[in-house]
Amino acid sequence: METWWFLALEFAVALALITMSKWQPFPGPSKRYGYLLLTIAALLLVGETAPRPTGVQVHLIFLLIYGALGLIRGIPNMLNSRDEVVVAPFAGVLFSVSATALMSQQWGTLTVFEEYAAFSTIVVIGACQTWLVFRGLLIGRLPLAWSKAGLVALERGQVSGEHGALECFENAWDLEEEHLNPMAWVALERIQIFLGNSEEAKHWSKRLAESGGEQAVAKEWIEAIDSAISKLKVLEEE
Repeated sequence: METWWFLALEFAVALALITMSKWQPFPGPSKRYGYLLLTIAALLLVGETAPRPTGVQVHLIFLLIYGALGLIRGIPNMLNSRDEVVVAPFAGVLFSVSATALMSQQWGTLTVFEEYAAFSTIVVIGACQTWLVFRGLLIGRLPLAWSKAGLVALERGQVSGEHGALECFENAWDLEEEHLNPMAWVALERIQIFLGNSEEAKHWSKRLAESGGEQAVAKEWIEAIDSAISKLKVLEEE
């Protein structure tokens, strides 16, 4: 019966990862991590119908390893490249639950010193997991990543729609990192001019002026935006 709790956890985390990946600048890492977890959880569910059902120990070892791998990949994504903030917190949930459960299974065989050490480890894991949730899911803002995603979409010719350049650049602002906002405003201004939306272009032009104008944006960034739009014009003319 205990295995069903872990199956429920695996399916819940997998579905949460897949759903929340849509709200990330680069949805690939969290989507892949979620789909792989969903696939393995489905295989473990099928294993429950076997003559010898999958034991709790299999779930715990799998969650420990899979969670650790997710942390190795997710923490750099969250802190260094800042492409997404979903994988690390949910991988931490898998790792924390499995590590705590494995230690609790051995609790009766531990010495007093080992019990203190195990309890201290559980407290540290809990504190780290709290920080991951707070840093990732609660305050995880990704203005630079949204701008990068917008440029990638623009270079691919995907101007509108889900994860299109317009949507990405409209999400690429942050009150705490205002120096990044002009990057989005200049891109939105030029895209709206390209689309022929003069009123929208004036709106973003005004926002850009309020943020310091084009002088507040790196020349290389403006050149990259102009280059991508020029390619779109050539394709449109053809």
